[in-house]
Amino acid sequence: MAQRPSYRVKRVYDEPEAADGRRVLVDRLWPRGISKQQAAIDDWAKDVTPSTELRKWYHADPDTRRAEFERRYRAELESDAAQQGLAQLRQDAANGPLTLVTAVKEPAHSHVPVLVGELGETPKADRR
Repeated sequence: MAQRPSYRVKRVYDEPEAADGRRVLVDRLWPRGISKQQAAIDDWAKDVTPSTELRKWYHADPDTRRAEFERRYRAELESDAAQQGLAQLRQDAANGPLTLVTAVKEPAHSHVPVLVGELGETPKADRR
């Protein structure tokens, strides 16, 4: 029986490790203050990130807008481009370890759990 893929979540500012496997940036913007070499990113999945408009709207009041943000983000993930991006991430995970990399301070309170939920797995946050 094939093992179900899992998705590791890690901040881009944490040191890359061999156990990360393929590292995919899942933020719309490139992280501040880090070079491409430091980030050790293999791919940048912009098509599966929240739109700029949605991201700005959510960040204006994240405490009260969380539920609506999740609903709107899931709707954005229904686009053809997002579906192709999700399929690529699933394929990458099926081929070996996959780490979704983000610059957000608290990945558990960002778009990442919604993304991982759409991929069909509970995120395994890097615990340090």
